[in-house]
Amino acid sequence: MDTAPSPLTDATAAAPADRHRRKVATAAALASAVEWYDYFVFGIAAALVLGDLYFPSGSSSAGVLAAFATFAVGFLARPVGGVIAGQLGDKRGRKPMLVLALTMMGLATTGIGLLPTYETIGIAAPVLLVLLRVVQGIAVGAQWGGAMLMATEYAPEGKRGLYGSLVQLGVPIGVVTANTVFLVAGATTSESAFASWGWRVPFFVGVLVLVLAWYIHTRVEETPAFREAERALAAQEKGAARSPLRTILTRHLGTVFLAGGSFAVNTATFYIIITGVLDYATRELGMERSAVLTVSLCVSLTQLVLIPASAALSDHIGRLRIYAAGAVGLLVWAVPMFLLIDTKSLLWLAVGTFVTSCFLSVMYGPQAALFAELFTAEMRYTGASLGYQIAAVFGGGLAPFMMVLLLEATGTSMAVSAYIVGLAVIALISIRILANRARADRPEDVRSS
Repeated sequence: MDTAPSPLTDATAAAPADRHRRKVATAAALASAVEWYDYFVFGIAAALVLGDLYFPSGSSSAGVLAAFATFAVGFLARPVGGVIAGQLGDKRGRKPMLVLALTMMGLATTGIGLLPTYETIGIAAPVLLVLLRVVQGIAVGAQWGGAMLMATEYAPEGKRGLYGSLVQLGVPIGVVTANTVFLVAGATTSESAFASWGWRVPFFVGVLVLVLAWYIHTRVEETPAFREAERALAAQEKGAARSPLRTILTRHLGTVFLAGGSFAVNTATFYIIITGVLDYATRELGMERSAVLTVSLCVSLTQLVLIPASAALSDHIGRLRIYAAGAVGLLVWAVPMFLLIDTKSLLWLAVGTFVTSCFLSVMYGPQAALFAELFTAEMRYTGASLGYQIAAVFGGGLAPFMMVLLLEATGTSMAVSAYIVGLAVIALISIRILANRARADRPEDVRSS
């Protein structure tokens, strides 16, 4: 049960040296890590301080909702980044778009750290915060496709899943680093100092992203698969205009939506446990902020092992087999997870989110290679990015906001569990359709290489 992969490497050119493969894979992984770090510090800050500082109101829930709505705005902007970078990345190359995405993210994140609050500049504060969050969204929407393709298109045959998982590791690395920096900031400042300036320190790390952008621009070469696609396109009739986006929208839109549907439960559940649960456990259950952040950090550390392990396994037994197993796990575990969290015990909170994180890792490991294999080289950046970012909008971006709304409307965390279950069902249906398509396309071999 799996996709029939499209070729990710140039079969006619000499294979890149192993040393160069490792350098590119490391650069792509670092790009993903620093980009996601910058993106996640906003989510943590939204759960802890941004509501009071930029959206003052008489209700703590209203302030958190406004902060999470701003968090979601970044997700709404992600498909824009995916479309723009996809079009240019499929025409001009993977590397330039990755460098541009890193530069935008570094500038936007540093800008948030410097932004005055509502008390200082009034309504301009939340307006500017939203605009900077939009820039973050566009940047991360552009980044994922570039970093993922830099890794998978340089991967040796039979190791696409493993190489793609190096980019996926950027997510838990970003979470661990963001939580660590916030823990240090909270531990070294008083409550008033943290609310005044301590929360800004994690955003200043965004300056380092600009250094990495410069390194990739000057030291990393374009991928072999893009160079081969570029040569093939140059040989076509010069008058034939090429639009990867038009090709995707007219011929492969179904595949894009199926990819998005398969991933929405993963990204929604992920943001629920790293931002929604942080708000819920501290504001509703009265648990200590530093303790909950520490649990989130430790749980994310386990993904550093599980993501590459599941990706490597997918190289041998197929992407969608592994992917479906993770989706089934999320469906089954959605209710027990919140039953454990509701005990208000730090131990059971850790157990509930740890098991959830295991199922997320099982899905997340093979995802980069899976999405890359759904599209050919000349439209891969556009198609894979759109599928990923559609899921990010309707899954991840709305998840913390939906969690607060569901808790306020129903008074029970079981409503959030039902939300996860519904997305898991959609994922399994999407996976089944993709598997059936693969069987129809390649009945003699439906397993991914």
